[in-house]
Amino acid sequence: MKADPAPLPRILVLASGQGSNLQALIDASRERDFPGQIIAVGCNRPGAFALERAGQANIESFVVDHTRFDSREAFDAQLMAEIRRRDPDVIVLAGFMRILTTDFVRAFRGRMLNVHPSLLPRYTGLNTHQRALDAGDRVHGTSVHFVTEELDGGPVIAQAEVTIEPNDTADTLAEKVQAQEHVLYPVVLRWFCEGRIQLGADGVLFDGAPLRAPLILPAS
Repeated sequence: MKADPAPLPRILVLASGQGSNLQALIDASRERDFPGQIIAVGCNRPGAFALERAGQANIESFVVDHTRFDSREAFDAQLMAEIRRRDPDVIVLAGFMRILTTDFVRAFRGRMLNVHPSLLPRYTGLNTHQRALDAGDRVHGTSVHFVTEELDGGPVIAQAEVTIEPNDTADTLAEKVQAQEHVLYPVVLRWFCEGRIQLGADGVLFDGAPLRAPLILPAS
């Protein structure tokens, strides 16, 4: 008698805005051989278009409106309760514009991924594209990393580069970087669902071996 296949890893996505990275993940998850399934989308803004994208894909969504809480800790506690109710194997931050508390991050250590619009450790925080231009950089890009207590400081798994042209502005650079995010993030999520990447005590493990430097997609 043939054994039932193992259940696919359960993916929960957190977003705050338009959800373009969410859409890239939804599109990837619809591929026949994708090794995971998106089971829910959470948002901290009731009017975010990310919720519309989830509805169009028949994915459950929920809102924890951060403006209704008196503290970051209270918001995170409610968000944590909503996440645990759905029991995901991995939490994917896709433009989720909240700084998470230490207790929240530790609760999901090794199971939370984030995408950031710079080649970390350069340019943590906001306004990364203008900062790259102001510094005279020739290459910019995006990073996918494990989330730890340090803001944008978790171990980097992979990066995608873009070439900065002389006529680039912060807006054109943002468009180029976002296009690379849409390629990179689904690839890294696939690796996670396949069990190829893990957060070890000293950094990222890739196929069981320490990852000495982030994997790089070449500049476009």
